[in-house]
Amino acid sequence: MPDLFEPVSFAHGPTAPNRVMLSPLTNQQSHADGTLSDEEFTWLVMRAEGGFGITTTCASHVLQRGQGFPGQLGCFSDDHLPGLTRLAAAIKARGSLALVQLHHAGLRSPVELTGHSPVAPFDDGETGARALTTAEVEGVVEAFAAAALRCQRAGFDGVEVHGAHGYLLCQFLDAERNRRDDRYGGTPENRSRVFLEVVEAVRERCGEGFLLAVRLSPERFGVSTAEVVELYRRLVATGQVDLIDLSLWDVFKEAIDPAFEGRRLVDLFTALDRGATRLGAAGKLYAGADLRAGLEAGLDLVVLGRAAITNHDFPRLVEADPDARMRELPVSVGTLHAEGLSDRFVDYMRGWRGFVEE
Repeated sequence: MPDLFEPVSFAHGPTAPNRVMLSPLTNQQSHADGTLSDEEFTWLVMRAEGGFGITTTCASHVLQRGQGFPGQLGCFSDDHLPGLTRLAAAIKARGSLALVQLHHAGLRSPVELTGHSPVAPFDDGETGARALTTAEVEGVVEAFAAAALRCQRAGFDGVEVHGAHGYLLCQFLDAERNRRDDRYGGTPENRSRVFLEVVEAVRERCGEGFLLAVRLSPERFGVSTAEVVELYRRLVATGQVDLIDLSLWDVFKEAIDPAFEGRRLVDLFTALDRGATRLGAAGKLYAGADLRAGLEAGLDLVVLGRAAITNHDFPRLVEADPDARMRELPVSVGTLHAEGLSDRFVDYMRGWRGFVEE
């Protein structure tokens, strides 16, 4: 088992100084036009200062109409370059790798935010989303590649493609609703094709020295665990993906799919040959013992959300004390402010039951 605080190298891009990664976390702190705010800058740079080996932005939309939430950091325009450049330089100056998570919300893009009806792989009466044409899907692939190049120009070490949580790319995996009759629908191979095309386009555009990660949800959101396992295999086989980041909600939970009854989700993936591709996972990693258990399970990196919010320096705390734990919940507003959360971020966290002390 590797040590939490030993470096981890990747097939492409620089080496991370340790195996603790900041999860891409919604925080609603940027400006309405997607440009970086001082509040979001402070929040992220504090995590780099706090010892995270990889510091990842929130989901950053690659197209204006793909915005998923208020105050979302954008990467769809050169207008975003000054803020992205400032952010990348500051994260890297603290010794952390800097990643942007690339995102399109698909049918979860509110018209109130974007001014456009949402688009998705299929028509959806509940949200008013219409199905993308084949040419428009190709345009989405191009948008991911163009955004990745923009982030590279800004100085970031790499990007993570958001293929999880029921957003656009994940929506293509929905076997029940994605019944497209073009090359992006129907069979499992067709429904996962957009992932492979985005990976190929980003790698071609950004070259060999750029880190490329992909985030996956292996259950919920209309996806089949078996199909995500197969997609994982296909992504590894490309030789172009440096890191696959599993959003598990609980790293040690058992699969809900009856076909995998009694097996932990994480074990389905750590058992597979992954070549030079690294594997990380997020979900209920609240203490030093949890982080070590993640590596013992076969992960290369552990990805932290809640513990990173409550303690900006959680990696340093665990390095100093292997038994360290995140702050007990609920956390006071004053403490969250001291941890780099603005009022807007605190208001967002009030939606997480029991997180903010009232």
